Amino acid sequence: MKISIELGKTTDIDELEQLYDELNDYLSAGVNYPGWKKGIYPVRQNAVSGIENGNLYVARYNEQIIGSIILSQVPEPAYHKAKWKIDCDYSEVLVIYTFVVHPDFLKCGVGKALIDFAVKQGIESNVKSIRLDVYEGNMPAIKLYEKCGFEYIDTVDLGLGNYGLDWFKLYEKLI
Repeated sequence: MKISIELGKTTDIDELEQLYDELNDYLSAGVNYPGWKKGIYPVRQNAVSGIENGNLYVARYNEQIIGSIILSQVPEPAYHKAKWKIDCDYSEVLVIYTFVVHPDFLKCGVGKALIDFAVKQGIESNVKSIRLDVYEGNMPAIKLYEKCGFEYIDTVDLGLGNYGLDWFKLYEKLI
């Protein structure tokens, strides 16, 4: 399967919103590992912000967006409480946000391709590490991150308890 990954454009916003909605519908009909909820996260505004900030990337297969990732240098506040493997300023770190794969393309290598792309971007940007958080119950994502060389750092509260998401695991990959 030939996947291309490129910077998202304003013209991608409608398709990204549709991807988020289809993924949330899929999750609500089965096991919702990340605990995401349609209309709450991810939503159109996440795509708009990522494109405006120039840090949202889309994965395409046959011109269709089948996945997306945001690579930011702004951490969640709880990240500052963790003892990371490397002590550095966030200008030297990429943080993965809003990492999505279309339900029709799960277990097809899209997630790994997006992670590999994030690592490549990190190397090209001369950052020292890539960090992310994942809901503690999201075992498929945790397995992917660990398979891709991310190491568990800590478990923190990101303030999402109102949504039943009390604890998030922090992971880091040094590059």
